[in-house]
Amino acid sequence: MAYTLLKQLHLATLAITLTLFVLRGIWMMAGSSRLQARWVRIVPHVNDTLLLASGIGLAVLLQQYPLVHGWLTAKLFGLIVYIALGTLALKRGRTRGQRMAAWVAALLVFAYMVTVAVTHDPFPFLQ
Repeated sequence: MAYTLLKQLHLATLAITLTLFVLRGIWMMAGSSRLQARWVRIVPHVNDTLLLASGIGLAVLLQQYPLVHGWLTAKLFGLIVYIALGTLALKRGRTRGQRMAAWVAALLVFAYMVTVAVTHDPFPFLQ
């Protein structure tokens, strides 16, 4: 039961993360002042913390760990790349073009991480 609840929390926060990232990317491209709203600066970080905590909880319950199991290692490195690209897309990109390219790249990395999670394969596209 704990596994099921933790997995549901992980999947729900995953959907929220994707939704918020897409929305903030659209606002970034439109030059919207909505990106400066207080909740936009807080809610994604709270949600992402829950996402990470539930992911760690699932790894512990499944007794599968990054740097031991290849697929979780791939997800960990994917997460690091996703965070770096997301930061570049929403905050640190010098030009709108750089931010847009980083946003698209971050979405591709996100898709890779989801595919790795579903297949438990660090190279899911080589099949």
